[in-house]
Amino acid sequence: MTGSAPTTDIVAGPGGVMTDEVGVVTGDLTLRTEVTGNQAVVRVQYKDAEEWYTVTGAKAALQDPADAEAIHIVVSGILNRPEG
Repeated sequence: MTGSAPTTDIVAGPGGVMTDEVGVVTGDLTLRTEVTGNQAVVRVQYKDAEEWYTVTGAKAALQDPADAEAIHIVVSGILNRPEG
C-alpha cells in the first residue's frame, strides 16, 4: 500500500455490505480504500476489529493513486446509510 489509506466509519444500511471473504457484514463498520500499484481496493471491517474484508466488486484500476480518495468518498456515500 502506498501512502495513507482513506478510512471512514460507516453504518451499513439494510442488507449490509457484501464481502468476498465472509458474505454480508452489518452494523457499525470501518471502510478503508487501499492502493497497491495502480489498483484501488475497498475493504471493510467491523468497527474496532482486526480483520479486514474486501468489499465485493470494489476494485478499480487507477491512472493516478490520488484518485483513490475520490473512490473512497463515493463508496462511503453509497454504503453509509444509517437511516436505512
